Amino acid sequence: MSDKIQAIRGMNDILPDDLDCWQFLEETAAEVFRLYGYREIRVPVVEKTELFARSIGQSTDIVEKEMYTFQDRNGDSLSLRPEGTAGVVRAALQNGMLHNAVHRLWYTGPMFRHERPQKGRYRQFHQIGLEAFGMAEAELDAEVIALTDALWKKLGISDVVLQLNSLGTRVSRQRYRDALTEFYTGHRERLDEDSLRRLDSNPLRILDSKDRQVSELNRAAPSILDYLDDDSAEHFARVRELLDDLGVVYTVNPGLVRGLDYYTRSVFEWTTDELGAQSAICGGGRYDGLVETLGGKPTPAIGFGIGKERLIELMKIQSCCEPASMLDVYIVQSGDAAAKAGMRLAGQLRENGLRTLCNVGSTGFKSQLKRADRSGAAIAVILGEDELANGMVTIKELATGEQSTASMDQLVDVLHQRL
Repeated sequence: MSDKIQAIRGMNDILPDDLDCWQFLEETAAEVFRLYGYREIRVPVVEKTELFARSIGQSTDIVEKEMYTFQDRNGDSLSLRPEGTAGVVRAALQNGMLHNAVHRLWYTGPMFRHERPQKGRYRQFHQIGLEAFGMAEAELDAEVIALTDALWKKLGISDVVLQLNSLGTRVSRQRYRDALTEFYTGHRERLDEDSLRRLDSNPLRILDSKDRQVSELNRAAPSILDYLDDDSAEHFARVRELLDDLGVVYTVNPGLVRGLDYYTRSVFEWTTDELGAQSAICGGGRYDGLVETLGGKPTPAIGFGIGKERLIELMKIQSCCEPASMLDVYIVQSGDAAAKAGMRLAGQLRENGLRTLCNVGSTGFKSQLKRADRSGAAIAVILGEDELANGMVTIKELATGEQSTASMDQLVDVLHQRL
């Protein structure tokens, strides 16, 4: 007998019991996004590798080590998408959406990174996020961040912390990069292997290091806020002023740099201390230069991505996910005539919006009622020979065992009242 085929490591099944929480998150997010004027967009899972090399950055860990990249039969280099923003920008450009226009878009779907699987970090993971194009004002930054705050409240999530920073423009960031390189070069002996590699390619990423000695060194590193150009400093001050006015609480974290090269000016993360090492549940910021990098005209833009697996884990910890009942009614019947009547009745109940399951198989009432209990239905509708003869049904409340009768003609109204 051959071994059973297992799922690929780091790529997990999502089972029906878990999907209640997933669907609650997705439906709630879609509702909040619509309230803020965002429309859904769907883009391919596979893109040209060049898209991510140009957008995310050739020297990032994602492009260097984590992407699933392969050649197709034409010899083109393709990659499974490691994040959502680049594909949305490519789609907006390709379809002519960004010409003197404002767009608010949201997306959801699987992403792929070849990382070491651990709790909260998987090789296939899922994101939900949004992108807004054509508005450079700080008011948009504050609105996007306030939207995430509204989403947490709608989901019932508490005790999350907003961390906020500004990366300035590419010019001011280059000045800061030079200052960091000089600082870390003077302390090479305290850098771990990863940080030494990043020193030449992307020294800002050293600020993200989890190495204890490097983290201590980072406390003495120059602050990016001291290198912001005047416009970026003014923009950041305006964002903070607006968030204060909206009552959105935040912490300024000069060490927050995000893992993607395309970010400019405002960047933010929502974090929690309830998920261990994988503390970030949402991250994003401005990327005013990305559209131009991918061949378009200069276009201001901002967005964020939410890691669904981490957020759902937090929702479970905080009891924000209540199991959803799959069924309203389970029809129990006895005899051939009742079986036919039960199927007709089930169709009628479904047409009236009642989630209904009709018993299959010739078992006794007792066994069928056990099935009804296990089904999760709220009510069992019982059809036997006596009920059929009188045009009546017996209604049993499965939670309490209370029974009553109703006519076939009144059944839909009675069930709607009780449910």
